[in-house]
Amino acid sequence: MTGHARISIAAWGATVLGSLVLTPVFSGPFLFISAFLCAIITGVGVLLQNLRAPRIVVPLVQLVVLVELLSLFFLKETMKFGLLPTGRTAIEFNSEMVSALNSINQYAAPLPPDSNLLLFATAVISATGLLIHVIAVQLRQAAWAGLLLLIMYTVPAATVHGGLPALLFIPPAIGYIVLLSAEGRTRLSRWGRRISGVSHLDAAEPVEASALGQAGRRIGLSVVALAALIPALIPALPEGVIGNGLAGGGVGGTGVGASISTTTPMLDMGKNLDRGVNDVALTYKGSPSGGVYLKLTALDQFDGNTWTISQRGPGQKIGNEPLSPPGLNRDASQVPKIKLEVDVSRVFRSAFAPVPYPTQTISLRRDWVYDKASSDVYSTGGQVVGGKKYTVTSYDVQPTEEQLSNAITRGAPDQFTSQVPRKVPQEIKDLTAQVTGNNTNKYAMAVALQQWFRSTGKYTYDLESKRGSGMNALRDFLIDNKSGYCEQFATGMALMARIAGIPSRVAIGFLPGQAGKDGQYTVRMHDMHAWPELYFEDTGWVRFEPTPAARVASAPGWTTPSTTPTNPTTAPTTAPTTPGESEDPGIQKPNNGRDLADDGGLALDSGNWFTNGGARTIGIIALVVLVLLIPWILRSLNRRRRFSRPPSRLGAEGLWSEIRDTSRDLGLDWSDVSTPRQSGEWLITKLPEEAHPSALRLARTIEAMRYAGAADVATDLRPDVTVISKALWKQATARRRWRARLLPPSWRWYLSRGTTEASDLLDEFDLLLARLRNTVLRRRHAG
Repeated sequence: MTGHARISIAAWGATVLGSLVLTPVFSGPFLFISAFLCAIITGVGVLLQNLRAPRIVVPLVQLVVLVELLSLFFLKETMKFGLLPTGRTAIEFNSEMVSALNSINQYAAPLPPDSNLLLFATAVISATGLLIHVIAVQLRQAAWAGLLLLIMYTVPAATVHGGLPALLFIPPAIGYIVLLSAEGRTRLSRWGRRISGVSHLDAAEPVEASALGQAGRRIGLSVVALAALIPALIPALPEGVIGNGLAGGGVGGTGVGASISTTTPMLDMGKNLDRGVNDVALTYKGSPSGGVYLKLTALDQFDGNTWTISQRGPGQKIGNEPLSPPGLNRDASQVPKIKLEVDVSRVFRSAFAPVPYPTQTISLRRDWVYDKASSDVYSTGGQVVGGKKYTVTSYDVQPTEEQLSNAITRGAPDQFTSQVPRKVPQEIKDLTAQVTGNNTNKYAMAVALQQWFRSTGKYTYDLESKRGSGMNALRDFLIDNKSGYCEQFATGMALMARIAGIPSRVAIGFLPGQAGKDGQYTVRMHDMHAWPELYFEDTGWVRFEPTPAARVASAPGWTTPSTTPTNPTTAPTTAPTTPGESEDPGIQKPNNGRDLADDGGLALDSGNWFTNGGARTIGIIALVVLVLLIPWILRSLNRRRRFSRPPSRLGAEGLWSEIRDTSRDLGLDWSDVSTPRQSGEWLITKLPEEAHPSALRLARTIEAMRYAGAADVATDLRPDVTVISKALWKQATARRRWRARLLPPSWRWYLSRGTTEASDLLDEFDLLLARLRNTVLRRRHAG
């Protein structure tokens, strides 16, 4: 096999093994398709090189082949005559890639097996394989191909919640080793006859280990060891440091705590629910008994893959004048009000302010604006709501069954909330017709949908269910699985409401939280919730609650027909509970599906620096300092061990080594090849006169012990070594002394010694493999 063919095949293997790290992120047959495409590209490259094509032509032809293959596999309908890519192909490819990036931002890993995500993964892996081939074969710099493998690894490292399995490091490491070995073997073959490796002449016949095998095993051991050990030694970074930035959308943050971004609020909600630490998000006072829902934002646009926030206008500047709720056409002055005092924890990094709906006034000013369409309050100047205190007044709208039943539909309130994606499966449309039955009244259909999710449909609430609100995930939830958490229930009901002709959107915010003393409620990150809002004329956006009682005890009173309407001054009928607990709204200690510490109902101090990330910061700083002090610690322990030994031959050698290491730490050129007498004479030149007798006595004792064997091993040399050490330290400059304390150069000698010992063990392993090889060859010849 020619050298370039060997490296090409190794490059293909490295690409396939490296792409295994993407399996926690993408689903579907992306790995097999990518391996096939990369194999074809590799074959084209080998063929062209065998035909001695110009070096610059090979990658160009490979790129053309890659474009053709991707078009045939994924965009065939856009190709002319079914074979030639056109401008439409490029436009469709760009559209699919943009859609895939939106899905990556929206969904948590693993991503659904959508066609656009399959194209994205295949294109990225195939392009990476092409670049690895160019770097390793055309440019003959295989070592640099490892950067591309590292870039592939950063994708799951930044997006997979909870970290990656340690074994996932090994396939890319093996692929990189194979690639380096192939290139090394090709390079050495150009030099002529190879140099022999380690031999063992005591065997029955000479046994020789391959020099290439030795080098490959040493490189392999180093790469795998680094891949396995470094992630275990480096402290885990807070979620959001890599990948999803805090508060997203340009909103800054410190990297501590939880976040809700302006671009991916649904994904951020899922991450916050998954977080092991149930931080306090905020506290508030002034609500009716039972608390209130606090809304962050509303997702009104659904393209069949992702629920997003539609394009916003400039927003309404917040001032002293009341904010007008959309759709509320009755006399607002006659609607009861609720005034809350909200204190947001610093750990909650959000561009949205948690407010009850619909908001009338809020004390936030400057860069905070109100968006009338989505009814949320958000920052336009890069601020986050974490650490802020504000008062907010809201309308306590409690619509009656009669008001909602008699609502006259005059059209959608906007251009987004009535849109039904074209690729909605017929099964979901049929299910909607089945649930709503023969009802023509929008309120009756909405109530039927809510009841279907909460009871008659036999759905179950499960926080560990597969994430996702795209069309495939919704179909699986609605038709097959029937198990999910609030995201699936909210998006499922919102989509079915649109199919039934009711404008809808998905709100994201918080459940009322946990009641404490003096009417204060504590809301934690695990209280994050999603619910659908349906539009009814003269009332506006109305909250429904399809999530089962395992999460939310009861639905709003106005969504339960044929009952006495809830009095505006009475408690709302919603209160979060957990599986196995009573559905009594008066429960004071829900844990929202988590095993949380009991805080006795007291609100925690959300502004404490130590609890809001200070302890973690101190821990990271302490760990960094400890790592930096490792050379000093090792050197100090070694010095103490040497001086603690009683007079003996071993003790004398240890003290001699101590003088050697002290000399090196202080920048003196100690020679390893000199005899003890020569070293003693050299040492005298570096010491003041009063230390000369100690240096001579130490050198002569070591000389006699090594060569004459007649030295008095009971002689205690520690006083002499102490005199010599103090003299050497006194002679050195202040800069040298500080360097010797903080970063003693002598500690590197122990690393070198450990490397030598490891190399000796590898030599023995090489010889063992060589013996096994010779044994197998002898048996073959004998047979």
